[in-house]
Amino acid sequence: MPLSNPVFREISEIADGMGVQAFVIGGYVRDYYLGRPSNDVDIVVAGDGVAVAQELGRRHRVKVSIFKTFGTAMLRTGGMEIEFVGARKESYRRDSRKPEVEPGTIEDDQLRRDFTINALAWSLSPGDFGRMVDPFGGVKDLQEGIIRTPCDPDITFSDDPLRMMRAVRFAAQLGFSIEDRTLEAIGRNCDRISIVSGERIITELNKIVLSPVPSRGFELLDATGLLKKIFPEMDRLKGVERVGRNAHKDNFIHTLKVLDNVARVSDDLWLRWAAVMHDIAKPLTKAYDPKVGWTFHGHEVLGSRLVPGIFRRLKLPMNEHMKFVQKMVALHLRPIVLSEDLVTDSAVRRLLFEAGDDVEALMTLCEADITSGNDAKVRRYLSNFALVRRKMVDIEEKDRIRNFQPPITGELIMETYGLPPCREVGEIKSAIKEAILDGAIANDYDEAYALMERLAARMGLRKKSE
Repeated sequence: MPLSNPVFREISEIADGMGVQAFVIGGYVRDYYLGRPSNDVDIVVAGDGVAVAQELGRRHRVKVSIFKTFGTAMLRTGGMEIEFVGARKESYRRDSRKPEVEPGTIEDDQLRRDFTINALAWSLSPGDFGRMVDPFGGVKDLQEGIIRTPCDPDITFSDDPLRMMRAVRFAAQLGFSIEDRTLEAIGRNCDRISIVSGERIITELNKIVLSPVPSRGFELLDATGLLKKIFPEMDRLKGVERVGRNAHKDNFIHTLKVLDNVARVSDDLWLRWAAVMHDIAKPLTKAYDPKVGWTFHGHEVLGSRLVPGIFRRLKLPMNEHMKFVQKMVALHLRPIVLSEDLVTDSAVRRLLFEAGDDVEALMTLCEADITSGNDAKVRRYLSNFALVRRKMVDIEEKDRIRNFQPPITGELIMETYGLPPCREVGEIKSAIKEAILDGAIANDYDEAYALMERLAARMGLRKKSE
């Protein structure tokens, strides 16, 4: 039973004693019908919601956090996070998504909700405890998989433009469709997204990226005009250009296929973002060569350089997650090149060295990047990738290359030969690293030291002790 937790009866008793009505509303109700577990409960009170929260907190001896600006209160008890608010109605100014609020009825409160599926409520009044309050057909919309606004969608989205992102997010998360009038209203109001903070937008965009089939969300962002507003670099991937019979693939469609492929095997947000951005520089590197057709030379290098700027503008974190995505974009062609050529130990060592602990994520991205409709071609690539993986395991066991630091440091070279930081020190270090990656010497201190001595002798360097 959805209201079997004793805390709901307690809230009913407290509200009744204060002469007010209380309702469970929103996501907790929606998720019950979707079969999704939820511990976040929203209670709307046709009266003073904060007072009801304070009394419940006193009884349970738990802290009640009060947010006076929003007229809400929150507490944690019985494994649930419960937020209380007084029923209200809202009005908005054109240039802000912050509403002017005044007390209202439960009907007013439901009308201000973003979608019918989020306006469902259960009564907690003793006389009709558990009664469904569904004035807008939210249960039917849940059953039919439809995202629809309770009132005129133009008003809903103009008042709070973030709801446009939320519509797309819920459609992607739940596999729902956006009702035609609602979808058209998003298109008409997409310019309003400019008044929403980047932090709010990226929260919704991350949830779209993490959805079961994220391409669905990006297709809706594109169809409504939101994509061009919030992520123009991805919007520019769209389209096919032709010269005679030669045409390149639509890189937007390809990117969505790669993203969905990654999503089938990984719920890592940042690997999914790497899929989104892996070809982000193709529009800037596109060129036509009469001999070979369309080319995108260097798109992985330029793409990796674009990543920090995109992260900064989208309000994504400028930390190790950004560096991971940058690395994935820079290296995403490397395993593909290896799979097409003879897989040499030297090439695999270099891949292990550059990818480090992220090599498995890189291989996952590269396997997802094979989106050809030619089954034989796909099987050949995947078979070659399997060979690359086996080579990596063998070489890692033998040479310990992943994340290795050359056994001879610059400090040791300077100390041995009495040198300050200089070109010769860098050349010796680089030569030792290259020799290890080429397999000319083992990843071993003694062999590396002996090579250092040979290189120093050629340069005419003498040890301090000589």
